Amino acid sequence: MEPVRTPRWIYVLQVASVGMIWVFVLSISLWILNLLQLSHRLHDVPSASIGISIVAIPVFLTGASVLTYVFVGLQRDAEPGEREEKP
Repeated sequence: MEPVRTPRWIYVLQVASVGMIWVFVLSISLWILNLLQLSHRLHDVPSASIGISIVAIPVFLTGASVLTYVFVGLQRDAEPGEREEKP
């Protein structure tokens, strides 16, 4: 039985989705860090901001890392003929 080949456009969409995940995670992390700086500048009580950032940033980074690891692992374990269809 011949292996099923993934069309090139599906591979491109998968790579784009992994890239968008990292853009999203880094944007959220920078936004939270900006909120921390803003609360410090306005002499606000930073306890809620610090609590949220201590939890949210590692959770987002871990989620993006796991998804990237799975994507790379699936691509590495694929047989050469399964990776992409050559036109």
